Amino acid sequence: MPDDTTTSNPEGADGAPPRADSAPSGDKAPHDAVDGAAHHTAESAPHFGVSDILDAVSKERDEFKDLALRLQADFDNFRKRVTSQMVDDVDRATGKLVESVLPVLDACEAAAAHGVQGIESVWSALLGALQKQGLEALDLADKPFDPATAEAVVHEPAADASSGPVVVEVLRTGYRWKGRVVRAAMVKVKG
Repeated sequence: MPDDTTTSNPEGADGAPPRADSAPSGDKAPHDAVDGAAHHTAESAPHFGVSDILDAVSKERDEFKDLALRLQADFDNFRKRVTSQMVDDVDRATGKLVESVLPVLDACEAAAAHGVQGIESVWSALLGALQKQGLEALDLADKPFDPATAEAVVHEPAADASSGPVVVEVLRTGYRWKGRVVRAAMVKVKG
């Protein structure tokens, strides 16, 4: 039984171009493409000189080079930002660790102040190790009161009201870790 979809001349088997009804719908028949190509003449084709092509390629190269430089700068900025953020995170984490050790330093300081024997060596060793890593005790006695580094818990009136408040006694030592105050000192202020 013959198939209705086959043609008597599939794909120009006998040398003649295939019939239009044998081409799939929506596709151009091969002979139409040949006829369309004949309509284009050498006069309608654009002419590009070597300098035009060279200019176009140079422009494209410059655009890609600019894009590469921008991406490299963005990546460098990203790397610097991530490195800085990591350093800040490490400093913040170690600062929290130091804050948790400060009560031990306070206990050692109080014990030494009350005359407990043998505590000075432990206290100085612990304080020395922390100072090597960036801890510094705030020396505020007889200096102007600064609320950023000290907390005034006792206030005495001053005989001379012209000068600002001055720290007369440090009740609890304050500490700074790598330039940042981790615990403000508790002080007695006069003035």
